[in-house]
Amino acid sequence: MSERRPTRRTGGASAALASLVLALVALTGCVGIPDGGQVQQGDTVSDDVVSDFVFRPNGPVAGSSQERLLRDFLSAGTGSQDNYGVAREFLSAGFADEWEPRASVTIRPGVGSTTRVGESTLDYAFVGSATVDSAGHYTPATSSTTTTLAFSFVEEGDEWRISDAPDGIVLSPATFDSVFRAHAAYFYDPTFTYLVPDERWFLARSSTSTRLATALLDGPSDWLQGAVVSAFPEGTQLSLTAITVDDGTARVDLTADALEATPDARARMQAQLLASFSTLATVTAVELSVEGAPLSVPAMQQPAPVRDPAVDARPLVLADGVLGFATASATSQLPGLSTAVEALRPRSVELSSDQSSAAVGTASGAYAVTASGGARLVDGRSGLVAPSLDGAGFVWSLVADDPSSLTAFSFDGTAHPVATSLPTGPSVTTFRVSRDGTRALLLLDDQGASRLLVAAIVRDSDGVPIRLGPPLELSAPDGAPVDATWADQLTVAVLTTVGESSRVTTSEVGGDSSSAGRPSSEAVAVVGGNGLDRLLVLSADGDVLEPRGSSWQATGLTADLLATQR
Repeated sequence: MSERRPTRRTGGASAALASLVLALVALTGCVGIPDGGQVQQGDTVSDDVVSDFVFRPNGPVAGSSQERLLRDFLSAGTGSQDNYGVAREFLSAGFADEWEPRASVTIRPGVGSTTRVGESTLDYAFVGSATVDSAGHYTPATSSTTTTLAFSFVEEGDEWRISDAPDGIVLSPATFDSVFRAHAAYFYDPTFTYLVPDERWFLARSSTSTRLATALLDGPSDWLQGAVVSAFPEGTQLSLTAITVDDGTARVDLTADALEATPDARARMQAQLLASFSTLATVTAVELSVEGAPLSVPAMQQPAPVRDPAVDARPLVLADGVLGFATASATSQLPGLSTAVEALRPRSVELSSDQSSAAVGTASGAYAVTASGGARLVDGRSGLVAPSLDGAGFVWSLVADDPSSLTAFSFDGTAHPVATSLPTGPSVTTFRVSRDGTRALLLLDDQGASRLLVAAIVRDSDGVPIRLGPPLELSAPDGAPVDATWADQLTVAVLTTVGESSRVTTSEVGGDSSSAGRPSSEAVAVVGGNGLDRLLVLSADGDVLEPRGSSWQATGLTADLLATQR
């Protein structure tokens, strides 16, 4: 697992950070076969994302051996200028135009090696940590499998040139962080209440607004299919090859398919684009047109969709038998709800967003509790995982050793079995539905090792869950699994145990993972909801801890249980 700095959705690094990264690359070399080449401070460019520096790799050196040519060709993958023009100088005349550098990126944290296969053929082998495809999907490696790439060479004049090579480029983690940025294309949940992020990675100096809009119009990632929707009519594409940005306004010209959109859909289309452009500092507004003619977009009549749902900043705890929001001076109980939950002697609590209902795990099973109707046992099976709640009024429950047992229960106790394609070997440690109701987080125990999955929730036309989509596997944290939570819409936090030490790791859904530090005492639970700096951890001694800088510090609160808020 990588414990490097997480690359968040930013519009560009500061000059000081750029200098630090450049110095680090220069001092460490990063890999056995260099991929930095000549690094220079670049001028600011006029583009969607401003980058403080650029890589300017060197071209071929006269008299290079095949090994030297391959090494320098890999280094040239850092320079995307002129459609990787420098890298193409290493290729033969007949192959230079065929190579597709933008087909993929493979991130290689270790040392690569070359092996001669034939007189004019070399293999390049390495262990990769992740790949990014042409649509910007980031896929972490789930095992330490060696990747082998084959390269062929031909003599042109008195110099060797590469006559055949795999499409795509290979970068070290530090270089990848320098030249790629994470952005999210936003879709809607089926009720159009929430905006759901679909993270993608694009070159920092590319036309990011155009790439984002194209990704949005092409639809969600495969793993999200069926769980999210788009306001754009099917078939809608950009009618021009690029989006223009003028005085903060992105002008998006669409094909005639967009004319099929209702007035409400047009307002949602504009909101969907504006949310997707939110990481671009140069864009503050969106104007739509169709084949050059302005498209009328009315004001949105429905409530604005929620992009980053927040929860109450106060910890919700059970302490000395009392459930409530805790501060240093008092605990505020939930009217009509706290008493009903307390009577169950809960082991877990997940509170609804309106604070009127809860899913409660107990020694006897999973309960649905409402402020007006009291408690109802909905799942009395043994060996249950802590139940989760969604905004549509379902309590999700499953037997830890049987992922196929997943069931969504209505508050009246009606069971709705949910089909899954989850792995059957590992047991489930944690199951949590995202606050937008479109995705489920699962932390698995695979013979003492942690596995982290996110799966789309597919519902019928009445909003009843019917299945989970194929799971997306995230970067797995080190150690035995303890607990996991949604830190925000794009990030999950995982608590594990390594030896006698507790660790917190954050993983982006569609991105990398990063260490979030080690609590000083044994930890038993983690909850989130308002971002990485508002995570809370419960120690085995009952102390509630919060992150402060690179460490975890006591809040002064104690509890028997930390509840999850929706």
